[in-house]
Amino acid sequence: MHNELLKELEARGFINQCSNMDALNDALNNGKVTAYLGSDPTADSLHVGHLVPVMMMRWLQKYGHRPLMLVGGATGRIGDPSGRDTGRPMMTEKVLAKNIAGLKKSYSKFLHFGKGATDAIIVDNYDWMKNYTHLDFLAQFGTDFTVPRMLSMESVKRRLDNGMTFLEFNYMTFQAVDFLTLYNKYGCTLQLCGADQWGNAIMGIELIRKKVGQEAFVLSTSLITDAAGNKIGKSAGNAIWVNEDKLSPYEYWQYFRNTPDELVEKFLKIFTEIPLNEIAKLAKLQGAELNEAKRVLANAATTIAHGADAAKDAENAAAALFGGGGNMDNVPTAEIDMDAPMGVIDFLCAAGLFDSKSDARRMIEQGGVQIDGVKVTDWRATVCPKKEFMVQRGKKNHLKVIVK
Repeated sequence: MHNELLKELEARGFINQCSNMDALNDALNNGKVTAYLGSDPTADSLHVGHLVPVMMMRWLQKYGHRPLMLVGGATGRIGDPSGRDTGRPMMTEKVLAKNIAGLKKSYSKFLHFGKGATDAIIVDNYDWMKNYTHLDFLAQFGTDFTVPRMLSMESVKRRLDNGMTFLEFNYMTFQAVDFLTLYNKYGCTLQLCGADQWGNAIMGIELIRKKVGQEAFVLSTSLITDAAGNKIGKSAGNAIWVNEDKLSPYEYWQYFRNTPDELVEKFLKIFTEIPLNEIAKLAKLQGAELNEAKRVLANAATTIAHGADAAKDAENAAAALFGGGGNMDNVPTAEIDMDAPMGVIDFLCAAGLFDSKSDARRMIEQGGVQIDGVKVTDWRATVCPKKEFMVQRGKKNHLKVIVK
């Protein structure tokens, strides 16, 4: 592996699988490559689970290649069965439009967009998929996919016993046509994807080979999991959102600051642009000193997503909460209306700390809620009005609640 980009990606632990590493190495050495990464608009923000291929795309742009970011306005109407045991819920046009706008906002945090040779662009596969009638699509591509080949894909096999619909079965054909369309329109020869998208992506390079007789490539990344080994994502209920209207920069910073010890080096390599020789030094820290590596990780990752000022504010907020110093103005804040005593569960839900009253009650019964430093032991208790409260959920989640 002689290409500098591939060496960087390999050293940082991005590469999981490649359809043809030698040929991709040659293509990258021979000039600018256009690569695409797709995401269906199932939410109005990316989350940390999406960021491994996004950071890989960021490195691709830094090395002089062209990123092409696809939002799946068409495939989002179907629902990707990959990695799932049930179908995705259908979304309204209003929700789709809101989610697409949110994804564009997320992408712009990590990539430079514009009209230059290596500037990223955003495309929506609905722009071409909407032009096909069912008969048109079958006539043009129906004989390019065989049922045995489609049934061999892991994303299909795991759903067959759970009632996979014909709608979902079509998903991989749509994604393959996306790759072919981007190849024809933009000269795109590389698709980046998570490991769970490997089968769908391979169908794309097979379709390009059949239709135009040319070689294209797929480069996949490993999936990021939480402490329990679950894939991070909206469906799993553990998403760490990128857009600040979904998750504050402080909470984003805290996620990386609380990285498990065994993942610190991996996260430094993937979620930051810190040089590898510096990461090697940080990775050697042990015990309490490893907290310095986590602080560096949190600052670097938050700077990329939210800017240096937001990272510094988050660090100051953490110092105020946990170290007795820093500026309390940077602690996450919520405003509520409260002109009379309020049940503690209603208070917690109004502040946005819990999505449901049952979740709030469960956390109180487990001893995981404090208000102004006092543990709440009775879920039937009331909270009396005052100007400001400091609420703690679990060990790390703090919220300043201001009464309007």
